Amino acid sequence: MSKGTVLYIEDNEQNFYLVSVLLKTKDYRILWAHDGQEGIEMAIQIRPDLILLDIQLPVMDGYEVAGRLRSNPELSKIPIIAVTSYAMSGDREKALSAGCNGYIEKPIDPDTFLAQIDKYFSGIDPARNEK
Repeated sequence: MSKGTVLYIEDNEQNFYLVSVLLKTKDYRILWAHDGQEGIEMAIQIRPDLILLDIQLPVMDGYEVAGRLRSNPELSKIPIIAVTSYAMSGDREKALSAGCNGYIEKPIDPDTFLAQIDKYFSGIDPARNEK
């Protein structure tokens, strides 16, 4: 049984592969959108439990994607985590002000990544953690 559904909006196949391998080890279901527009459409269709969002995307960047997701009442409560190589001063704040709930820098650290993701799932549905 899946712990929850994660939508990863990411244009780089290698980045998606790494994240998907990590998440599958903890029984998360992961879906992939290749660009911002596709990500919004998939979010509307599947209503994921969590969205991982690259900032540098084709079609529309992650900041615009986050803003559009937040402006949709049916999607506005879904946690969005920016997963990005943007690590300059102010980038975290820009992602958070665009509507992201968290920020994970690339390259992803496999030793801490799952703990960061689990933290967001623990707040979604307390019954999820009862077995």
